[in-house]
Amino acid sequence: MGTIFFGIVVGFVAWFLVRYLAAGFYTVDQNERAVKTRFGRAERVGSATTLQDPISAALNAEEKDRYAYPQVRVIPPGGPYFKWPWEKVYKVSVATQTMNMAQDLEDPSANYQGTILEAVTKDQLNTGLKGQIRWRIAERNLYAYVFGVKRPIVHVMGYFISILRERIANFEAPPAAKNPADDAPHNVAATAVIGISINDLRKNLRDLNEHMDRECVGSAARYGITLDASLITGIDPPPEVESALAAINTAYNEVSSSISLAQAAADQKIVQSRRAVEIETLKAQAEVQPLIALADQLADLKKNGAGALDAYVRNVRLKLFSEAKSVIVEASHE
Repeated sequence: MGTIFFGIVVGFVAWFLVRYLAAGFYTVDQNERAVKTRFGRAERVGSATTLQDPISAALNAEEKDRYAYPQVRVIPPGGPYFKWPWEKVYKVSVATQTMNMAQDLEDPSANYQGTILEAVTKDQLNTGLKGQIRWRIAERNLYAYVFGVKRPIVHVMGYFISILRERIANFEAPPAAKNPADDAPHNVAATAVIGISINDLRKNLRDLNEHMDRECVGSAARYGITLDASLITGIDPPPEVESALAAINTAYNEVSSSISLAQAAADQKIVQSRRAVEIETLKAQAEVQPLIALADQLADLKKNGAGALDAYVRNVRLKLFSEAKSVIVEASHE
């Protein structure tokens, strides 16, 4: 009986050592971070919260009250580490991941099987958006990702899509910079034909992506997920609108081409007119110069005495008489 009891004790001890002690050793991979809980409570860094971290700088006062998470001790890559039976380790991958922005993790069949995200523009056109987002788990807010939100990426995707649709519905192309030296009427005429928001969106995809990056900078403090970048690659209107939009774009291109040709012809005429004015000005200056030189000569002769000036005038008359074919002399009435 004692032998049986001893065997049971030895077997229990061996099972305990294998089950809880040997299995208590673990490692953390290079692309992983870990958080350990003791009796269900994560190991924290004193009383510090995420409000003391720069990731919360983008939150407003109301959001700071709502998203104040404790800072937990993050276990870095390496090992082996050890945990007791009453401790549990949560490992997460911090590698950057990419997913289609139209993918619905709760309903895979939504958004045309996760391929196109629909949105309504400011002129009530239903358009389809294509693109991707890059995201990664925020190492400085693992508490929010592991314990704060049940499915963080679902929350982040919903947050991202709501902001994107709001931006699409109110998007207006930034005004073009005005040059005071330009003759603006032809520019106004050329741009008057563009009033379709889909055209504006297509031309300003970069601004749209940058806006989404700015708006989603607080996702790390809210959900423990950092959005590295949003890459909206395509904006496609419905088929019934595409043909009309193509016609509008064609008309716009024709109008722009005609205005450009007219402006080029006008600029050429202006240049030619300026050149003609310059030529006539040079001719006038060339005719004025001999007169100025003659006036200077006459002034010098006058300084030498009245006789010198009379002699000069007499010589000029004689030269003119010698070259003239006929001379009319006024008769005297004495």
